[in-house]
Amino acid sequence: MVKFLPFIVLINMGCSNTGTKESPFTVNKNWQGIELLENGHPVFFYQREPKPAGATFLFNNYLHPLYDLSGDTLTEEFPEDHPHHRGIFWAWHQLYVHDQRIGDNWMMENISLVVDTLTTTLEEQARLDVRVLWKSAAIDNPFLEEHTSIIVHPRQSDIRKIDFEISLKSLVQGLQIGGSEDVKGYGGFCARIKLPKNLVFTSEGGSVTPMDGQVVAGAWMDFSAVYDTIHQGESGLALLCHPSTPNYPAPWILRQRGSMQNIVFPGEARMELSTEKPTVLRYRLIIHNGDAIKADITSLQSEYEQVTFNK
Repeated sequence: MVKFLPFIVLINMGCSNTGTKESPFTVNKNWQGIELLENGHPVFFYQREPKPAGATFLFNNYLHPLYDLSGDTLTEEFPEDHPHHRGIFWAWHQLYVHDQRIGDNWMMENISLVVDTLTTTLEEQARLDVRVLWKSAAIDNPFLEEHTSIIVHPRQSDIRKIDFEISLKSLVQGLQIGGSEDVKGYGGFCARIKLPKNLVFTSEGGSVTPMDGQVVAGAWMDFSAVYDTIHQGESGLALLCHPSTPNYPAPWILRQRGSMQNIVFPGEARMELSTEKPTVLRYRLIIHNGDAIKADITSLQSEYEQVTFNK
């Protein structure tokens, strides 16, 4: 069972470290969100407030920049090819109440996200907890309550682990979510990362070739390349899925050029969310030096699968 020490800092009230053991983690707050650092080195920035992409849409509740172990930026925000992509994000095209479409939070059309609370826990690990209310121009009151926890483990030599637990609970009867309305069905947890020409995709069966549609490759996917033009060393980001996630092991949408990487949930067919029991998605990012073999992502996936959670 995962246990976290109960030191909590309310972001709304400022940030400080107290207690018997000093944490290696600190946070910097500004009006847009918070930056997390470990031993003075940036880990990521959480975008709390809506941020404009062009003249039309506003995006929030995502991570960018996400940094590699050398301090170089791994993610991209609002790129020209897809200006709605934003770092590490989770989003769905299809949002329905019964047969009525109420918006698209992939594109943030008729949808707004209100980060109602944001707290950090800073001890041996760093933990961000957010409560997000989803609103639609088509409905008077919030229609979905999201609770997301982001847990950052201390850096271990050549790897850093970041866990995501995304809990979705409907506030109205008949709420359904779904991915793109085609065979790709993309939607859910996404990583818009840099795409160097030498990018290599690896999963449990070895090298993976991206396709236009879904790829069935296993519970994890690694994206390794020479991202850092200064240090010139190979590094990567791996995305792992926990067995408690409803569609484990999920299919993948993979892109070699000009797009995001996605572990699909739930796909093209819409899924109804409960007003009583939340739907919980769990993923782990591994930021590492070297390639997938050197980082031993297979063993790290096995380790992650042994993590248990309170029901």
